Amino acid sequence: MSSDATPEPYADPLKFGQRAQILRERRGMTRTQLADLVGISPHTLKKIENGQQQAPGLEMVMRIAEALRVRDLADLTGHPDMHVDLFIGPGHPRLAAVKAAIDCFPLSATTEPPRVPHLRARLHAAWKARHQAPDHREVIGRLLPDLIRDAQALAGHSDSAAERRVAQALLAQTYSLSQFFIAYQPESSLLWRVAERGMIAAQESEDPHQIGVAAWLLAQAHRDSGPGQFEAADAVNLRAVRFLEPLLPDADDDVLAIAGALEFELGYTAARRRETGTAWQHWDMANTMAARLPADYYHPITSFSQAVMGAHAVTVAVELRQGGESVRQAARADEVTIPSRPRRARHRIEEARGYQLDGQPDVAIATLEKAYRAAPETIRYNGYARRIVLEETESKQAARRRRASALAVQIGMLAV
Repeated sequence: MSSDATPEPYADPLKFGQRAQILRERRGMTRTQLADLVGISPHTLKKIENGQQQAPGLEMVMRIAEALRVRDLADLTGHPDMHVDLFIGPGHPRLAAVKAAIDCFPLSATTEPPRVPHLRARLHAAWKARHQAPDHREVIGRLLPDLIRDAQALAGHSDSAAERRVAQALLAQTYSLSQFFIAYQPESSLLWRVAERGMIAAQESEDPHQIGVAAWLLAQAHRDSGPGQFEAADAVNLRAVRFLEPLLPDADDDVLAIAGALEFELGYTAARRRETGTAWQHWDMANTMAARLPADYYHPITSFSQAVMGAHAVTVAVELRQGGESVRQAARADEVTIPSRPRRARHRIEEARGYQLDGQPDVAIATLEKAYRAAPETIRYNGYARRIVLEETESKQAARRRRASALAVQIGMLAV
């Protein structure tokens, strides 16, 4: 290896600070940006990186891991016994079959395509199951391989322009469902392939709703790749918002809802940057769009609705590190039940983050237990939840430590 090559985080005798600096630079983050994200001064972070200050305690280690989106805690600590996946969950048993279906493009017209109403009904049932099942990844992972193959076959057999548009819309919807299954699993390249194929299919369909959904998911793929991709996420969201804007005066509920979901995503990314005013401004705009929807309406993919705006407010407050505000927003949001089990579990995780920020770790663990009851497969793959649980397994309070350890066993982070 050349002398000027970037060292690997695993190479000895790298210390914690050196590993943190390498991983920070690979993310394209400045020292000031990382320091702001974890709540210390750039000077303190510099001393940690330079080894002038001893490695921080577990709570700060976890904050740094969260900010750097470290997949494996051992990458940051250098301890081989700390192989804990944080933001990439365990590979689901059905991941290989889903990947095989995505990777296998039919190159001939030998496969008999399904009828459009039949495929549409199967997709509707799959989305319904995704929202209602606590083991939602298992359920849709079982359905996806056949759905993917049939949607690809239908797209390949379409003759007229109208038939092709319909088939591409169903293929885009299938890829959207696939992205929900693949997210936070150890297949980053597969996630990107699905997100990009979904956008291509949506554009081919010329369906504004499918284009909006594909943009919503593609922007999330960018944002979840780290701060270096925030601008790309914003660019995708903004293009989609501007594309849909002329349609909104006469839009149906689904198009209006996906436009609102995209508007909130702009606020979410702004909150991740700590841009308080911008974040809440986009939340307000999304809330205005939600108010135009029927009170009992829920978007079939994003769950965007009047009810979910309370959950979105919690997320914004948490990302802005406003612990007290996030707890206040959580109290308001709890007045409304979110029908989707995975979305409800995700909301509980965001609430737990708020309680943790507000110095209420016992309530945070209790809230994560609610998330587990709502949808175990959501908390099992969520890096924020895993961080809180792992941190509290080291608590000095015996009761809290036991409760966190029991939850860690349930979600597969610790062996019995």
